[in-house]
Amino acid sequence: MKRVSKNLLFCSVGRRGELIKNFKASLEIQSRIIATDCSQFAPALYFADKPYIVPRIDDPSYLKALLKICKAESINAITTFIDPEIEILAKNRKIFEEIGIEVLAPYTETAGICFDKYKLYQHAVKHNIPTISTYGDIEEFKNAYTNGQAVLPVFIKPRTGSGSVGVRKVEKIKELEQLMAEDRSLIIQKHMTGFDIDADVYVDTISKKAVRIFSKKKLESKIGGATKTISFKDENLVQTIQKIIASLNFNGPIDVDFFYEDGVYYLSEINPRFGGAYLHAYGAGVNFVNCIINNLQGIENDPDFYSYDNGIVMMMYDSVVIRKENELAK
Repeated sequence: MKRVSKNLLFCSVGRRGELIKNFKASLEIQSRIIATDCSQFAPALYFADKPYIVPRIDDPSYLKALLKICKAESINAITTFIDPEIEILAKNRKIFEEIGIEVLAPYTETAGICFDKYKLYQHAVKHNIPTISTYGDIEEFKNAYTNGQAVLPVFIKPRTGSGSVGVRKVEKIKELEQLMAEDRSLIIQKHMTGFDIDADVYVDTISKKAVRIFSKKKLESKIGGATKTISFKDENLVQTIQKIIASLNFNGPIDVDFFYEDGVYYLSEINPRFGGAYLHAYGAGVNFVNCIINNLQGIENDPDFYSYDNGIVMMMYDSVVIRKENELAK
């Protein structure tokens, strides 16, 4: 089937300029990438074919602004680069679908489970998916600690946070009690000592199955994600990911984090969107944009999990966008 032009809307693009550049390079010349952000100082805006400044995602007029852009730019698919917006797109899927737009985001229940780390832990336990021991409050942890089922140190983190913000290692029970009393939104997780693993996954919008998986070990991470990674392939990880996908309802790109310890991949969290380190997958030849375009044309993608090389290293670095003030998006 001949590829036809398609227009993609990427929301809340922030600093993801390299992602936008790669996506543009993958599209037919007639296709366009439209980008939005609430700040005219979001550098990724200036790599899109057309940028839009929109209200904050918690503004009551936000959805209306997105729909106006979709109609004006003949958008075929929409997605976001930030976690808090995923549920907005998921909950309003029908509104977008009614005007012919594919929402590259999970369905509502799955979006809620992935955004809440404790709910994700409970889901994994229910479905016999290896996961990191997680405690929703200090009482639950102390019961496990007293019974010898939990040990210190542990990590605490926001139940609905993203980008490693607020993550902290705690070594003493008194300190843990104090921190949990001060902030009831925190959860407690076992301190893992194995390898930190990340997988970029594309879930076909037709078959609802994983059709692309790119696995990488994190060599260096900073707030916001991995900055140095090295690729690897493992059939056991592929099987674990397929089990996760089968237990939830995804649609499009997702980013899945694991810890590998004692021969087991333990699920850490799922971000059902493009991860910033998807740049590594793209550079290694694993192209999700082609999968999206196929789906938009009604073509189901065949699974392909191993057509990249082991030992490909990604080393992320900073760059800049320079514009005159009067050239900024309005």
